[in-house]
Order: sequence, then structure tokens, then C-alpha cells
Amino acid sequence: MSARILVVDDLLPNVKLLEAKLTSEYFDVITAYDGPTALELIEQQPPDIVLLDVMMPGMDGFEVCRRIKEQPESMHIPVVMITALSDAADRVRGIECGADDFLTKPVNDMALFARVRSLVRLKMVMDEWRLREQTTGQLGALENSTPVIQLSAAKANVLVLDDNEVDAAKISATLAQDDDNVFVETDVATTYQRALDQPFDIVIINLNLRDQDALRLCSQLRSTEITRQIPILLVIEEDQLERLAKGFDLGVNDYLVKPIDQNELLARARTQIRRWRYHGRLRKTYERSIEMALTDSLTGLYNRRYLTAHLDGQIGRVERGGKSLSMIMFDIDFFKRVNDSHGHAAGDSVLKELAERVSGNLRSFDTVARMGGEEFVIVMPDTNVGIACAVAERLRQDIENNGFTVPELSTTLPITISIGVATARENGDTSESILKRADDALYHAKDTGRNRAVLNTDGVFESITPVLQEEVAGGGR
Repeated sequence: MSARILVVDDLLPNVKLLEAKLTSEYFDVITAYDGPTALELIEQQPPDIVLLDVMMPGMDGFEVCRRIKEQPESMHIPVVMITALSDAADRVRGIECGADDFLTKPVNDMALFARVRSLVRLKMVMDEWRLREQTTGQLGALENSTPVIQLSAAKANVLVLDDNEVDAAKISATLAQDDDNVFVETDVATTYQRALDQPFDIVIINLNLRDQDALRLCSQLRSTEITRQIPILLVIEEDQLERLAKGFDLGVNDYLVKPIDQNELLARARTQIRRWRYHGRLRKTYERSIEMALTDSLTGLYNRRYLTAHLDGQIGRVERGGKSLSMIMFDIDFFKRVNDSHGHAAGDSVLKELAERVSGNLRSFDTVARMGGEEFVIVMPDTNVGIACAVAERLRQDIENNGFTVPELSTTLPITISIGVATARENGDTSESILKRADDALYHAKDTGRNRAVLNTDGVFESITPVLQEEVAGGGR
């Protein structure tokens, strides 16, 4: 997982050490040696995450973090504060300024890399929701840019898994200060079932359960659609960093080290609850956009109107941050024959099933739209040409190898598709130009036999299959 990381520290050796470690893990690193420079870089080249030293002359890390989190344009960027300070009060102060974590020097590499990857994954999901909010705002939906740290965290529904009565009681008493509704369970199965039965703002899990695997619950929550995004806060012992890293890989959002400091627990819980409610606000904005006729009534996919606005935002993101963006355009081969031979109801059934299949085989932040008739588009952010080609070929094979169920027919109907693939240029590209390249590739696939996928690289057309072979030979995916 690649990401741009901003390292901020007034000491050159500290900066160079972090830069070397992160570069070795294939992160793109930019650096700053004081707070004002860091804020300028964030405005000019928004990073995916900020690693921020606390003790700096002039503007210290707390002030830098506060300013980052107060600006609507940067408030979603994760901030990890790194310092020699180890007092709980300092950690609480950093979290209250909006920091996502507080690592103590010397930094444990395992904890650092696991935390960075976890926060980058979180930001990727949040970026896509924010982009959708921006898109719907352009189309007339209301937009509220209240900073996350100003949202209320009170009266939250909290689910706690802890078989230690003393610790569970301490957590409940601490969260009662915010009038939270706390539900305590003592085993994994019951906790998971309760999470399915009612909505929660956060789940707090004791990693050190007796005769049970707490990470199993983390895995179950992240594998289930209804609980996939709920914040998870782990409570760990000091010697459980390896299991914590595994927890981050599973999707844990934050952690607290025993003995539990009540102020730190409250600060960390509030941060996660605020972020969850901000995420909920983004979801509601997105749902309002659906009401504005941005979807195709037959398939439930986005329509051309939404796609155009969304793609403009994605192109802008490529130009500002150097992110990759790929597009897949496809349509059904000889679709007119389906309508002529079996009727328009059969054709509609094929279109709906195709939409379901495609949507079910993509990531949550990919966008699928019906351009019209039997033509569809997939927009894939943070996706290079090799992965886009692999997805296109996989999609083509799935459609070819699995017939379509039509209620009016006693057997399945064989269907194939032709596909065009294009990737965005970093400079001077537009939504119209990338759509045109994908469309040209699609028609090249049609003209050269159908039931194939073709890549268009600035007017040079290549069959997807040899492109994939080159990727494998070069060590790519």
C-alpha cells in the first residue's frame, strides 16, 4: 500500500531516520523542519498521513495538529504525534488537539508501520466518501464542513467486550461522563451478535481475554457489512505490540495501553466517535444525492450525470496529488439480438444481472455507472494500469463463463462483453479525454472480434492478455 507521508521534526537526524525507514517500506516521504513549513506543504501537496514531532521551537506539534484539524480541507488527514514525552497527560493533550495516535521515542518499527498502514486505509475510504460529498454538493446537495473535532461525542452507544469485571466497570464509569450508553459483554459470540442486533458508535475490546481470541471478534466485525466501518478500540498490555499490529491489519482503529488512564480512554473514545459521526454525515449526504435522480432506475447504478461530476473530481485529485486513476468501459456484445430474440424484458434482466455482478466484484470505493443502453463505465481510484487490466480481464472471463438467468427462458443466456481500458495522465487530462480513450479502446475491441479487453495508451491499442504477461514478468500484480 503506497502513500505520501509528511515527516515533521526540527532535528535533521530524526527526519532522515524516519525517511529511511518509511522509504524502505515503499512510502513516498516529504519532509518539513518546522510547523509553518509543514502547514504550507499540507496546503500545497496534501499528504496521506502526517508524522509530527511535538517538541519544536516556535510552533510546537500540538499547535500544528490543532491547525490541521481545524481546516475543512485538511481535517481528515491522519496525524501521528511522535515524541519523547510519555506522560498520559501529554497523550491526552495530543488526542484532544485531534491527533490520531501518539507514539513514544524510540519508535518501535512494527508499531509504526502497522499504524501508518491502518490510518492510510482509513483515509482512503474517507477520501472516497468526501469526494462523493463534494460531487453531490456540486449537484445541489447541502454540504456541512464542520471540523471533526467540533462534533459532539456525547450520548454514544458503546459496546464493550471484557471478561475482567474491574476493567469493564472502570470503562463504563469513565464513559458515563459523556452520558454514553455502555453495554458490557464477556464473550466473543455474544458481543458479535449484539453488534448485529443494534447500532453502536464504537466497540471497545480487551485484547487479553481468558480462553478467547479477541482478534476473532475484530475479524468478524470487519467481515460483516453492517459492522464493517464501526470504530474498534483495543485495550492491550505493554507486551502485546505484535498482536496489536495484527489487529491493525484486521482493521482496528485505535488502542489503549493498560493500566487504563481514564482521561486518555475518554479522549480516544471521543475521537473515534466523532470520526464515526462525521462518516455518518458523509453517508447521509451521499444518500441525499440518490434522491436527486443520480442513479439509473433500471440497474440502480450511477447514471451519466453523476459519473461526469464524480470523474471531474477524481481527475482533479490526480492533478493535485499524483494519484493514479484507471477507467474501464464495456458494453454487451450483440445486445440487440437479445432484445430482438427474447424481448425487452429479457434484455432488462440481463442488464440488471450484469450490474449486480460487476458491483459485487469491485472495491467499495470504485464507482460503476451506466452510460446508457448496454454501455457501462467503472472508475477506479488509486489503481494503476496493471491492476486495471487484471480487473478487466477477470470481469470479461466471469461474464463469458457464467450464463445469465432470464425468467422468460428455461436455460441461461450466454453473454459476452467487449472492454476498453484507459488510465489518467498526471497533467492536462480531463474527464472527456479519458472517457474518449476508453471509448476508443472499447470500439477497437469491437472491431477486432469482440469478447476481448483492450488497453489504450495514448492511441496505441494493446490486447489486455499480453499486457498482463508483461506485468507478471516485471514483478507486478
